[in-house]
Amino acid sequence: MKAFQFQNLLRVGTVAAALALSGVAAQAQPEGHGHRGGPAAMAPGGGLFGGHIGHMLDVVNATDAQRSQIDAIFKAARQDLSGQREAGAKLHEQLAALYTAPNIDAAAIEAVRQQMGAQHEAASKRMSQASIDAARVLTPEQRAKIAEVAKRRHARMAEHRRPG
Repeated sequence: MKAFQFQNLLRVGTVAAALALSGVAAQAQPEGHGHRGGPAAMAPGGGLFGGHIGHMLDVVNATDAQRSQIDAIFKAARQDLSGQREAGAKLHEQLAALYTAPNIDAAAIEAVRQQMGAQHEAASKRMSQASIDAARVLTPEQRAKIAEVAKRRHARMAEHRRPG
């Protein structure tokens, strides 16, 4: 029984990670782009969905209602994080200015690095919550199917990375 519970925990964790990675990547996607036109459908950079959360929702035969709910979840998360993009850009500009200054101020660079880390942590936490919320929209069978597809894709990617 304990092994079964552990396997289920791993499956749910894999799904949450897959949704989180796709959601984080999707947060930068402009409104109205992606598979089926949904705002959270496209995940630039791939993640575990190979670039398309919409594709994974196709794989699990997600209903229109599920798609709509998941799109709304990630849209809300993106809106929550929208102000962070500008703040992040300003931090990057500050860092560039610090590195190009006549004298390198290590303490100031470290302070900006810490601010950037805190911002990334906040974004990660928000997208993780969105992923949990999205996972709850899917059935256990759908989450297991996503975990299975993600596991196969991960194995294929690992195979390609092996030295020949």
